[in-house]
Amino acid sequence: MSHSFLARLPLSRHEVDRDYLARERENILDELWEDPATRVLPIFEGTALLASDDSLALVPPAAVPAADLRVYLGRTTTATPTEPIGTPVVAAHLLDAGHLAESEWANLRTVGSRLSDRDAGLFTEALGILNWHQSHGFSPKTGEPTVLTKGGWVRYDPISNTEVFPRTDAAIIVGVIDADDRLLLGSNAMWESNRYSLLAGFVEPGESLEAAVIREVFEESGIRVTDPVYLGSQPWPFPASLMLGFTATVDSAVASTLTPDGAEILDLRWFTRDELRTSRGEIKLPGPTSIAHAIIEEWFGEPITDGMW
Repeated sequence: MSHSFLARLPLSRHEVDRDYLARERENILDELWEDPATRVLPIFEGTALLASDDSLALVPPAAVPAADLRVYLGRTTTATPTEPIGTPVVAAHLLDAGHLAESEWANLRTVGSRLSDRDAGLFTEALGILNWHQSHGFSPKTGEPTVLTKGGWVRYDPISNTEVFPRTDAAIIVGVIDADDRLLLGSNAMWESNRYSLLAGFVEPGESLEAAVIREVFEESGIRVTDPVYLGSQPWPFPASLMLGFTATVDSAVASTLTPDGAEILDLRWFTRDELRTSRGEIKLPGPTSIAHAIIEEWFGEPITDGMW
């Protein structure tokens, strides 16, 4: 991954030591809750508490309404005016915002590209692990309730004496380029009709990333591609994906016709750089927090700002 491309991936940034060894302490969450140095990142309905437009609000445990779930995120590796290096941070999932209800809360999709490296990493980590907990309250083996252990990073099934670990769903996303150096963009059935992005899909069991690129592009567009080239990855905790970015070129040795699948993808268009530039106002592109935005920028050769589309 080039440093220039990495810099375009807002949710891949981090300034946190996850402090995995501390998770082995049986009462680590209670210890941290009693530590005056601990700061808490409250999460309510998928949003995080903000201190300002560009920073998260990390608050003392005493300032947090009752949480139904807590996870130790780790220790900060950089200092801010309010938190020194090494500050322990716990994510708290709130069922009720309580006295914080009138405060400002924000979605990661909206603010991810504006947050600092530390805050982007904390918010992404918190959302990913909390989303996992919401869907794994019961053992996949016995159906019995699981118990949170190891600082919130494992769920334990006491009936089968087994541990359940967090899962991440691998998904590829592809900048498809033809012989004329045009970029392929598609409009998803779940979006407004003028929104376009790259083709993407989940990696299936027993499949390599490169094979997933070739299969997904063909299934969604009817186009055969070759030479998938890996660019970089970004977590996408909506709810639990890791987006793996690629470019791929149209296979000139195989005849293929541009054909939207009609179910997931309703429209497909090839764009030159000039055509994309002149389409501002006509189409909407992925937001700056997404890896799709970064891949399109990589091909476009210049920044794509919010005001351009």
